[in-house]
Amino acid sequence: MLVLLPPSEGKAPSGSGAALKLDALSLPELGAARAAVLDELVSLCAGDEEKAAEVLGLSQGLRGEIAKNAELRTAGAKPAGQIYTGVLYDALDLATLDSAARRRAARSLLVFSGLWGAVRIGDRIPSYRCSMGVKLPGLGALGAYWRGPMSEALPAVAGRGLVLDLRSAAYATAWKPSGEVAERTATVRVLQSKIVNGVEKRTIVSHFNKATKGRMVRDLLTAGAAPRGPRELVEALRELGYAVEAAAPAHHGTAWALDVVVTEL
Repeated sequence: MLVLLPPSEGKAPSGSGAALKLDALSLPELGAARAAVLDELVSLCAGDEEKAAEVLGLSQGLRGEIAKNAELRTAGAKPAGQIYTGVLYDALDLATLDSAARRRAARSLLVFSGLWGAVRIGDRIPSYRCSMGVKLPGLGALGAYWRGPMSEALPAVAGRGLVLDLRSAAYATAWKPSGEVAERTATVRVLQSKIVNGVEKRTIVSHFNKATKGRMVRDLLTAGAAPRGPRELVEALRELGYAVEAAAPAHHGTAWALDVVVTEL
């Protein structure tokens, strides 16, 4: 099982560990593309602060992120699983998984990133600010920039098993599973169900979405679930107590769409 995750917008401080080693990151096929984005981002942030803030979409209160980006080559690095924070990662709570579940997480979780393309949770990276929606002056929109390198690297990473795609829309632009990989891919939407005047209303709520996805991945890892495809994933989630509605693809070469329905967080 390969689980595709978005990063968090907020990140933990880098700390004082050893600096980034680009060639030590997983998916070495992305090395040249990573180096190009890193060079462009560091150069941007070491120059005109106003331009950097505009490109990165930073408010006045986030200007400190510019100086942090300028020092990415020398800043301390920590495992990505400790750098990414926020609602999804709080619910996933990697630090409290048992040893077997942590090993499964290390093998199966892949976090997409505007800067790194994608990293494993054990990859050591510094804290940074660069979303997939950014358009760097020399490289253009990062979602489009990463599409080529990702299309070459990710099919092999996906292997022959289930791909559970939990990415947000911006990060999904960097790689769209196709062909037979798409047919064993499941995307997940989380819906909140409420009864209003005796009628069920379903809505997409960001907080429910992120928290439920994090909790769902944690439960799969803890249970040692190893679904081979979308059908088996639906069965595994139902056994774990989730209300899941699945729509098999109407055409070959497209992903399954799963709705997870929740009534409370």
